[in-house]
Amino acid sequence: MDDRDRRKYMSEQLLQVRNLSVSVEDKPILHGIDLEVRPGETHVLMGPNGAGKSTLGYTIMGSPRYEVTDGEILFKGKELLEETADQRAKDGIFLSFQNPLEVPGVSLRNFIRNAVEQRSGSRIKLWTFKKELEKAMEVLQMDPSYGDRDLNVGFSGGEKKKAEILQLLMLKPSLAILDETDSGLDVDAVRTVSKGVEEYQKDKKGALLIITHSTRILEYLHVDKTHVLVNGKIVASGDASLVDEINEHGFERFLEA
Repeated sequence: MDDRDRRKYMSEQLLQVRNLSVSVEDKPILHGIDLEVRPGETHVLMGPNGAGKSTLGYTIMGSPRYEVTDGEILFKGKELLEETADQRAKDGIFLSFQNPLEVPGVSLRNFIRNAVEQRSGSRIKLWTFKKELEKAMEVLQMDPSYGDRDLNVGFSGGEKKKAEILQLLMLKPSLAILDETDSGLDVDAVRTVSKGVEEYQKDKKGALLIITHSTRILEYLHVDKTHVLVNGKIVASGDASLVDEINEHGFERFLEA
């Protein structure tokens, strides 16, 4: 591959994870992870509980708790490991948390408006923001009054997940990492959250990495590639049919590998 081909290849990759090994408090969790995500693709990372799925998401986002002991992460061709989580968010990476924090005294509306302005580096007109927020809330079947409530304070599990997807729709990141977004949700809430994710997928430039051990949310979404993580290693990769196999037979085959 010559330099021109290499540059073209790099420009086609949004996220490149190469030979990544990660420890938490000196305990090795991930071992030699390789992953490439192009703009517009939806990747699913599946595996049993404790496999290290969330660790990969937090490491890509830059959580200081996770120590990279080997390998590299490139985003839009740029090395990420020296960047803080805030810098990565400005670059266009978004992580939806399993258990979002409650923030008393800061309304959902103001939190999102501040995040949008931080991401863009400029002020947004109040009327423009209000219209966009209400449109996104409509997709998620959220009453506009939610915008005035303190962030996640007194929210049910489903309301917290909707608030996370609302942020996704407003921030329009280049890469969205959704960590167990469907956990603890009833069937109706999963469908509503899926509608929000579908709305994000309509922008073909944005990529998704969906981390889950369930397949419920995937029933409603287009999936390009599926990866199975067991004991900190990706042991299988394939297309959406791999999701169907796991749905039918579980992870047994991969645990034996």
